[in-house]
Amino acid sequence: MSELSRLTIAEARDRLAAREITAVELTEACLAQIEAADALGAFVHKTPEIALERARAADARIAAGEAKPMTGIPVGIKDLFCTKGVPSQAASRILEGFRPEYESTVSQQLADAGAVMLGKLNMDEFAMGSSNETSVYGNAVNPWRRGNDETALTPGGSSGGSASAVAADLCLAATGTDTGGSIRQPAAFTGIVGLKPTYGRCSRWGIVAFASSLDQAGPMTKTVRDAAIMGAAMMGHDPKDSTSADLAVPDFEAMLTGDIRGKVIGIPKEYRMDGMPSEIEALWQQGAEMLRDAGAELRDISLPHTKYALPAYYVIAPAEASSNLARYDGVRFGHRAKLAQGDGITEMYEKTRAEGFGPEVQRRVMIGTYVLSAGFYDAYYNRARKVRALIKKDFDDVFAAGVDAILTPATPSAAFGLGEMAEADPVQMYLNDVFTVTVNLAGLPGISVPAGLDAQGLPLGLQLIGRPWDEGDLLNTAYALEQAAGFVAKPARWW
Repeated sequence: MSELSRLTIAEARDRLAAREITAVELTEACLAQIEAADALGAFVHKTPEIALERARAADARIAAGEAKPMTGIPVGIKDLFCTKGVPSQAASRILEGFRPEYESTVSQQLADAGAVMLGKLNMDEFAMGSSNETSVYGNAVNPWRRGNDETALTPGGSSGGSASAVAADLCLAATGTDTGGSIRQPAAFTGIVGLKPTYGRCSRWGIVAFASSLDQAGPMTKTVRDAAIMGAAMMGHDPKDSTSADLAVPDFEAMLTGDIRGKVIGIPKEYRMDGMPSEIEALWQQGAEMLRDAGAELRDISLPHTKYALPAYYVIAPAEASSNLARYDGVRFGHRAKLAQGDGITEMYEKTRAEGFGPEVQRRVMIGTYVLSAGFYDAYYNRARKVRALIKKDFDDVFAAGVDAILTPATPSAAFGLGEMAEADPVQMYLNDVFTVTVNLAGLPGISVPAGLDAQGLPLGLQLIGRPWDEGDLLNTAYALEQAAGFVAKPARWW
């Protein structure tokens, strides 16, 4: 049965349609893998009863000829998505015991499409982190290893549990969210595909907010075809979300021809950064040559404000986080600190937040409150907003000049060891987002595709950035890159 969990969404869909397997069998195979994989720390709230109930319903839909592409497909849901009656903590102590009475739009759309929820997945607390080390549940662990070295590696963050679960074949796919690279970076670290859609493509309703102008949900899958299938099920207009785009969602899978002849691929000079590992540089060059060999034209481009992206991001994102997280005060839901005799509401706020928020969340809330405060608002937040507009204009100018997609590295390194980036220097951790944050600041679609292994046998990813609302063309270019790279490596099972 374990081989069933190794299927892609497309393979499973076709076998389900042919009645070679049932959704119940597929779900039971994934549940067995999950039970044997606690060492990965990927699943934090398991929902086998819900999974089997939905699998039986999926089999009935298939038998009735009413199946959709995601019907019967077992998936994991990141703990940031509210799921009715199931703990939804955003990996934070402050939401301990919170069981929503409603379902996020994205998880509801997947359920409506017949997908099977296996449980909730680990993540960095409130999606703040690049290594899945800030979670109240403990670390998620990358299923990959450096050769024979037994050092536990990060699966990336914040969607580390999602990436680990998909790479280890605990589920066929998973939801992720991306505020500054939190789908694409963990996908690159674990050898899977991660799609961050255009801002507004996926509803944010029912997803615990980090930075509202940057957050975007997306699929984390084993292949580009799977990202096209699952992405289409997740996207669509939602009147409950004022930032949701009222645009039709194309059949992305039908657009996967692999034909990119005549497409123009931009290679931005600003992404060639000092100290970039030679393996990353070489992979980037190889990826460009693969696309050229597939018929694309390569064009050197400039995105001159790239160097300001990280500082701008780490002003805007904490500012929005400090505002969004103000609602966690111990009054209405979640954790409330025990109060001493004579404590008032101010003491309740202080103690609840001190106990409920972890160090990284506290750090970002404090930074955000500082840059929004009187006297610093113009110096930091307003200036960062202006830089953001310039970064977006850089991309607009490039696309207006005829570039169809932009190729960059996905991460500045392969996965690093858990605990190797010292808490004393959070800036080193923030630098993991150096290639990804521009995409969020500009609201563009981006995808990470596994393209090779480093000298220690760890996966490396390449990133493609597309025109706004043009996920179909972006996925097709990614499909061509995936076909050329031929990445089929899997982590050796140790868990």
